[in-house]
Amino acid sequence: MKRREVAERLDRAVVDLGGDPAAASSIDDRLHSLERAIAEAETKLAAVCEDRARLAEGLDQLAVGVVIIVDGAIVHRNDVARRFAGRTSDVLVEAAIDDLLAAVRDDGPMRKTVRLMGPPRRTLELDGRLTASGDTIVIIRDVSAHERLDQVRRDFVANISHELKTPIGALTLLAETLEGETDPETVGRLSGRVLTEAHRAANIVEDLLELSRVEVGEAHDQVSLKVEDLVDEANDLVRSAAEDRGVRVELDVDRRLVVRGDRRQLVSAVVNVLDNAIRYSEQSDVVTVAAQLEGEDVQILVVDRGIGVPSRDLDRVFERFYRVDRARSRDRGGTGLGLSIVRHVLDNHGGAGSISSVEGQGTTVLLRLPGGRIAEAATDG
Repeated sequence: MKRREVAERLDRAVVDLGGDPAAASSIDDRLHSLERAIAEAETKLAAVCEDRARLAEGLDQLAVGVVIIVDGAIVHRNDVARRFAGRTSDVLVEAAIDDLLAAVRDDGPMRKTVRLMGPPRRTLELDGRLTASGDTIVIIRDVSAHERLDQVRRDFVANISHELKTPIGALTLLAETLEGETDPETVGRLSGRVLTEAHRAANIVEDLLELSRVEVGEAHDQVSLKVEDLVDEANDLVRSAAEDRGVRVELDVDRRLVVRGDRRQLVSAVVNVLDNAIRYSEQSDVVTVAAQLEGEDVQILVVDRGIGVPSRDLDRVFERFYRVDRARSRDRGGTGLGLSIVRHVLDNHGGAGSISSVEGQGTTVLLRLPGGRIAEAATDG
């Protein structure tokens, strides 16, 4: 029933009862005021709801989970926090939130760590604190990536120390032995050893610098490059090592094959694979480098007939400092960083690498790079 109809009925009722018609007008004014107040309240309520929706939308944009608890009950979870709901891990997270509630009320701000076994394994940090209004807010951070990074950093420092310790220790010992030595033959032999250990330390440092360069991110200086030029440049850089070991390198690359990429990084990747193939080949062995176009991918294959890699180690050879046989690698001058550099170069170019090997028969390393084509015209590389 409309307000006007209500007012008219009230007017008639007042008159019928012998009352003052002015009283009806007063009631009408009050109804009008009440209607206006209700409209204003609805407007304010709509504004509050809109503000709450905006707040919820803002919380959903955060990279951390947010849980708001009022009077002991969860009244809001943002998107990140909702991802735990309905999963097995949610039980652990909810239990941690309950523990935080009690602790925060008694002791103030509190932090709790929850480790989820996965897969994948994850580590969550929950921070609980009281708001000015006395409610509780819990912030959930996934620190798994930070933990992995810290572990990689610790392993990296430990490995660097270990790898440099050997040549530095050898250099110290050789220098002490050389001090005061007068026999020319002994001096010559020890000097050769000093030179070898110095080269080993220099190679480790050089590979560390190269690894740090390719780890920083994408390959920014991408241009169109002839694959033949990349392979030729890499072959020139390892030529002396191949001659020293008596290994012959054969190239089978279509001169028209073109790929887009960072020239320095791609040459570095081919050099490291080719250097490994030469290093672990025997005298008079042949190492083959071939390149072909598969769809829109350039595939560069480096094939050797050397000592090979045991199947148990194939999944780990692209890890930094990983060696199949540490003693064998040191004897042949390896640093354990070459294939790690290759992996980062491929990642920077959106490519991938794989390795297959039969122990005692040889190894094939495949580098796959996107954006390849056959071009008749000269390129800008």
